[in-house]
Amino acid sequence: MTVDDANAGDGTEPSANPAHEPPTYPTPHHEVDHTAEPSDDPLAIRLEQLILGADRRYTPFQAARTAGVSMELASRFWRAMGFADIGQAKALTEADVLALRRLAGLVEAGLLSEPMAVQVARSTGQTTARLAEWQIDSFLEGLTEPPEPGMTRTEVTYPLVELLLPELEEFLIYVWRRQLAAATGRVLVQAADDEEMVDRRLAVGFADLVGFTRLTRRLEEEELGELVEAFETTCADLVAAHGGRLIKTLGDEVLYCADDPGTASEIALRLIETLGHDETMPALRVGIAFGTVTTRMGDVFGTTVNLASRLTSIAPKDAVLVDGALAAELSRTGDAPASEAEAAEEAARAEKEGRQAATYRFALQPMWQRPVRGLGVVEPWLLTRRPT
Repeated sequence: MTVDDANAGDGTEPSANPAHEPPTYPTPHHEVDHTAEPSDDPLAIRLEQLILGADRRYTPFQAARTAGVSMELASRFWRAMGFADIGQAKALTEADVLALRRLAGLVEAGLLSEPMAVQVARSTGQTTARLAEWQIDSFLEGLTEPPEPGMTRTEVTYPLVELLLPELEEFLIYVWRRQLAAATGRVLVQAADDEEMVDRRLAVGFADLVGFTRLTRRLEEEELGELVEAFETTCADLVAAHGGRLIKTLGDEVLYCADDPGTASEIALRLIETLGHDETMPALRVGIAFGTVTTRMGDVFGTTVNLASRLTSIAPKDAVLVDGALAAELSRTGDAPASEAEAAEEAARAEKEGRQAATYRFALQPMWQRPVRGLGVVEPWLLTRRPT
C-alpha cells in the first residue's frame, strides 16, 4: 500500500487523525543512528541551504507522498544513500523529492529493477560520502583558517563555500562523465558476451605496507595520517599512469586491477621501486593473481581476488609474488621467458649467429609450493624486472 492510499488528503501536511498517521518502518539498530536529528545551528542551516539550494520543507513522509513513492521504498533509497533516519523532522527539500521521483521513475519505466535502483543509490552514496568527507577534512579545513586575528572560522567558511561550490560541482560532473566513458568503453569493447560484462578475466594486485600495525604505535596521529595519504596518493598515481584501475584503499593496503598481466606486473614493480626510494615508507610487498573476477558496484570479488590477497601475505619484503596463471600468461605474451635456462641458451645462439636475441620485460622464478588457507596448495612465482 502506498502512502497516498494511507492518507487521501490533498495538501502536503499529513492528516491529524491518528488513524492516518504515516506508517513507521523499524530499522535495524546497526544500520543507522536513530537519534540523528537535523542540526539547528544557524550557520549549519545557512550552509545547508547554500549547498542544497533550497530550504527545509518536507518531512520524510511528505517528501515520499509528494514524489508519489511509498514510504517503505523512500526509506530504502534514503538509507541506501547513507543517510540516517530523522523521524518526521521537517528537513527535506525539493531536491530530495526530485531524487525520489527519478529513482522511482527509472523503476516504473523498466530501465532499472527495484534492487538495482537501490544499488545505484548505495554505490553513489558511498562514493560521494567519502569524497565529501575528504574535501571537508583535507581541503576546507586548511582553507578556512582565519586569515586575520579576531575572525572566526565560521565567518570565513560561508563565502568560501559559496565561491567553491559551483566550480567543484562542475568538476565532479566532468570527472564522473570521463570515468563513465572509460568504464563503458572498457567493458563493452572487451566483453565478448553478456556474461563477461560481470565475470571477466583480470589481473588483480594487492600492495601492502609491511609492519604497519607496529608503526601505528610509534607515530603520532598526524604523522600516521600523512604517511597513509602519501602512500595512497603514490599508489593511485602509479596505477592510473600505467593503465590500471585503483579499486580501493584500506589505509596500509591498496587493491588494483588491470586488463592484462603485463600491465599489472609493471605497476607492481613500479610501486616497489618508487616507494623503496622513500625513506619514510615501510617496506612493501605485492601479490598478483590472474583469472575470472566478479565485479559489483566498482569492487571485485572471487577466488582470484582472494588468491592475490594470500600471495601478498606471504610475499617477502619489497618483492612481488604472482600465481601460476599470471606467470603462464606473461610467458604466452612474450613478457617473460618460459624458462630462464632456455632464454640464456637462445641468447648465446643469437650472439653466435650475429642476430638479435628475444628481449623480455620480466623474469620469473618459481618458489616453493605451499598450502594457502582456503585455496589449497599454490606455487607462487617471484616476479622481477630483467636487466636491460
